[in-house]
Amino acid sequence: MTALQTALVLRPNSNGSSSFHKYYRIRKYNLNETPLLKPPLPCPKKNMLATTRTAAAAYKDYSLHEGGSGATTIRAPPDPSHHFDKLHGAGGIGVLEFLRGKNYLVTGATGFLAKVLIEKLLRTTPEVGKIYVLIRAKDQQAAAERLRNEIIDSELFKSLEGLHGKSYKTFMLAKLIPVAGNVCESDIGIKSNLAAEIAQVVNVIVNSSANTTFDERYDVAVNTNTRGPCRVLALAKKCKNLCLFLHVSTAYITGESGIIPENPIQIGQKMRNQVSQNEVDIEAEVNLALQSKEASEVASTPLMKALGLQRAKKHGWNNTYAFTKAMGEMLLTNQRGNVPVVIIRPSVIESAYKEPLPGWIEGNRMMDPVILFYGKGQLPGFLANPKAAIDIVPVDMVVNTILVAMAKHGRDAKPELNVYHVASSVSNPILLYDFFKYTCDHFKSSPLIDRAGKKIRITDIKFLSSLSDFSSYISSEIIERSGLMDDQAMPDEKLIERIKTKCEKLETILLHMVQLYEPYMFYTGWFDNGKVKALMKLMSVEEKMLFECDVGIIDWKEYICNIHIPGFRNYVLKGK
Repeated sequence: MTALQTALVLRPNSNGSSSFHKYYRIRKYNLNETPLLKPPLPCPKKNMLATTRTAAAAYKDYSLHEGGSGATTIRAPPDPSHHFDKLHGAGGIGVLEFLRGKNYLVTGATGFLAKVLIEKLLRTTPEVGKIYVLIRAKDQQAAAERLRNEIIDSELFKSLEGLHGKSYKTFMLAKLIPVAGNVCESDIGIKSNLAAEIAQVVNVIVNSSANTTFDERYDVAVNTNTRGPCRVLALAKKCKNLCLFLHVSTAYITGESGIIPENPIQIGQKMRNQVSQNEVDIEAEVNLALQSKEASEVASTPLMKALGLQRAKKHGWNNTYAFTKAMGEMLLTNQRGNVPVVIIRPSVIESAYKEPLPGWIEGNRMMDPVILFYGKGQLPGFLANPKAAIDIVPVDMVVNTILVAMAKHGRDAKPELNVYHVASSVSNPILLYDFFKYTCDHFKSSPLIDRAGKKIRITDIKFLSSLSDFSSYISSEIIERSGLMDDQAMPDEKLIERIKTKCEKLETILLHMVQLYEPYMFYTGWFDNGKVKALMKLMSVEEKMLFECDVGIIDWKEYICNIHIPGFRNYVLKGK
């Protein structure tokens, strides 16, 4: 029997239940305590199990409230076990065996993705060694405070708290070591004694630090996304027992049309559709960013943001984020030496599909501002191609792929570079038409409430094909919905001016948003995920249950209507 089977079956508690059953019982109990304020959605489930069997009891629907009526339901997805190919991966990769006892360094540890990764590691493998968590802070005391506030006390870790009970904080403080540092600084800002300790004991480094703002200041983005990974790699080269350096990138760095392969990106490489003969000179770009910062210190932010977008588009990338991430990958590929490296390239990461809380999300992810403006009735149209695929992946599937790839390549620790796309556009695409249709279904069933306590009515989204068309349309819609056209309704000139100012501000925000999103709303690339599928074939059935990586099982209507948007409303909008 494998260690994974032992973890799932052979740990009976005092009541005779296995730790697997205990985990799901506690998980369900904790989830039932999370209040939501809206009525359940009538959106029916697609019967994904019609050809085999009904969902297992461990994955039945549950409501995130204490009981009674008038609370939104976040539905757990159906049991995907019917989808497994039981002809492959009988022995498995040995994911738990690899994870157990290892020591880790995680950068960007208080970020959305890293927190889900840390939670999954500690929940599935409590026998891990130490997890050093790099946190931006002025000193160790401040780092420890952020660790408590943003990780240990986070709602995300409630299932883990339920498993450990009164010993939860003791367990967490024994496993998680706060490290004050910053990937933007030399030696990633770690004090020499702690850096020496990390170099002696750490087996796996996960670099998830990134600045994901599309139009960030060029100097800031270059320092974090381009130079940052190399600083972390320099530490990795000092680690005496390193099995793997795993870097989290983005799928949107190598092309924007056709099937995009899971290949490394090389120094000087151009976008596949770029006709310019100019190769990317990373050293020149870094110097330009630094020199421009020094020359424009007085009015730096607007100028530095404009510079980032200008440099990205000159070389064929859509925005500063993708361009600086691409340069960071180029440097890793060039400088890795004999370090075993895995690069994980997710597409658009959104809320959790299943674990540890369906719909859990933190902050506004890429599509969430669009969802919010639409739900408020402020975005009746959008600049988008309804037939284009929007590539979305739930955060827990990204984390599961990270852990499986980590075990696969960390076990052998070969000095190789392996790239994985965690994406849905090839295996299970969702078109923008369907995305907005399901979003509309949600808000028609469970509308947002305005300040007057009235339900906000929305209409089907109108797709527009040019920026000028969108600008004209949204301007007229904003004016019409504001009541400015009705002079008799608003005789107060000061009130009219305030409303005009508000309308102009909203129009400016929406125009800026659609310009940033335009490349993704007309995207014609499809991310090949064949290497992830190859990993899945190596996994045992038990590993597939514990580390679900298959985006093909997602019912998008179910996910958007009953998991993602209710989760966004609960965890980000706080129940609105």
